[in-house]
Amino acid sequence: MADKTLAPLRLGVAGLGRAFSVMLPTFMQHPAVALVAAADTRPEARKRFAEEFSATAYKSVGDMCGDATIDAVYVATPHQFHREHATLAAQAGKHLLIEKPMAPSVEDCAAIVEAARKSNVHIIVGHSHAFDPPVRHLRELIESGSFGKVRMIHALNYTDYLYRPRRPEELDTSKGGGAIFNQAAHHVDVVRLIAGAAANNVRAIAGAWDKARPTEGAYVALMTFANGAFASLVYNGYGHFDSDELEGWIGEMGQAKPSHAASRPRFRTLDEEAAFKDARNYGGRDFVLPAAPPVAHQHFGTLLVSCDGADLRAVPDGVMIYQNGAARLDPLRAPKIPRGEVIDELYDAAINGKKALHDSAWGMATVEILTAILKSSREGRDVGIGGASR
Repeated sequence: MADKTLAPLRLGVAGLGRAFSVMLPTFMQHPAVALVAAADTRPEARKRFAEEFSATAYKSVGDMCGDATIDAVYVATPHQFHREHATLAAQAGKHLLIEKPMAPSVEDCAAIVEAARKSNVHIIVGHSHAFDPPVRHLRELIESGSFGKVRMIHALNYTDYLYRPRRPEELDTSKGGGAIFNQAAHHVDVVRLIAGAAANNVRAIAGAWDKARPTEGAYVALMTFANGAFASLVYNGYGHFDSDELEGWIGEMGQAKPSHAASRPRFRTLDEEAAFKDARNYGGRDFVLPAAPPVAHQHFGTLLVSCDGADLRAVPDGVMIYQNGAARLDPLRAPKIPRGEVIDELYDAAINGKKALHDSAWGMATVEILTAILKSSREGRDVGIGGASR
């Protein structure tokens, strides 16, 4: 836990889009961080940010990185710009919080890591759902030794991901779009944390079934790990079945939601869709903060783990333990600050010099596995995982 009695970490934001909008409640509530600057191409977003936080708003990330009041930069621009913007921030001596995935390629990740090494700054990659308290608690239960070794992990999620409003690059896999880079990043982080070992191999099949949205909207992947554990990852973002039904209608953000609320809106043009999304992003005319605090922890669908002595299932209010013919809940209190663990990890690394879990090596290993999933699907074969995941 970050020492919140000290001065807060002064944060600059690169990109005031959807990722920032989702993290905004965390930034506003967490005492260990203060928003002091931002960069965005949209004047309406810059105007609102400057007024709301009495802060400086810049037209370019490069200009913002020259601001001496900034301790760290949150890189939340589109994925294809992560390398450029993270490198600029690192060269300016700023610590880095990089939105997942770290970048669209291992080569881009390596360039970011080298820039950070030269400037001696820390990197945290997140948010991903490996930060979620039920997932972390499940890992702690495994580490206690009470349930034996992890043998098998099953992670499943069905959403309307592909039909949420998208910019053109979000439907272009080459620019980091699609379900593999955006959604499998969560799955891969979670199962790596639970397995507790390096990934060895992946075999995957991805689906791209809508010609109007020509990127991966679904995938199934089988991963093996150095300790003998294996995991299945199942994702469908085509908006029919909603697996939040299996989580008691608690949504991904920990909010109560109506049953089967997913929709598949259609837009006449990509420009119309982008404008619709911009209007709902920070600074847009239709932007609104969440009306109510979450009622439970965030999640990424069903996570079921088989150990020698029990099956464990992460749920929005804790971990279910299935053992000896009985089931019981190991409960967790509802979160006071959503995604507060992200700021704790950033603060502890940047201010206290503590080694982070979701550091640059972790982020690069996840990207290596994501690219292996794509390669396996395209080539129809098993793909070995190299050094980045070890």
